[in-house]
Amino acid sequence: MKQNEQQVAGLVLAAGGGRRLGGRPKALLRHRGRPLVEHAVAVLRAAGCTRIHVVLGAGADAVREDAELGDCVLVDNPEWERGMGTSLRAGLASLTGTGARAALVSLVDQPGIGSPAAARVLAAYDGESSLVSAAYAGVRGHPVLFGAAHWAGIVRAATGDQGARGYLKEHADAVRLVECGDVAEPYDIDTEADLVHLE
Repeated sequence: MKQNEQQVAGLVLAAGGGRRLGGRPKALLRHRGRPLVEHAVAVLRAAGCTRIHVVLGAGADAVREDAELGDCVLVDNPEWERGMGTSLRAGLASLTGTGARAALVSLVDQPGIGSPAAARVLAAYDGESSLVSAAYAGVRGHPVLFGAAHWAGIVRAATGDQGARGYLKEHADAVRLVECGDVAEPYDIDTEADLVHLE
């Protein structure tokens, strides 16, 4: 096992309620016959993450019942309705004290981003001060890798639906962009029209 596979934990943000999808929790949308959250976990596992935390919110009980998430650590975010920032904070808090030196963060509603992109971002990890982001034609996207030295700052900055956007903007000089446009498509499943991307 490579050193970075032990030191980098996977973190799936899967708490969204699918407001523009008629209130269907995104984690439970079906893709290739299984809940979307299973795909997100499988991507991080195939990329090399051996420890994966999954932040749940909307429909958390149904996700626990319906999705096979193996040995993932399931983290409840009771504040999920207040936006993705709360999920990022809950996820990073759950990793504190685990020995993880970085978190590879992915979103449950981006099934077009597979393990090749996640593996590229993971491979760019080089310690607790790492800040790495997938890029698509040079534009920053997901997944994103946050070294533990940045967690406290990200937690302070993560509000509403912003997640770590403000923090990454502030520290743009330190962010290493890894081009992934040749191996992934960064669309979101946000609206009914986006459901065409699910198989």
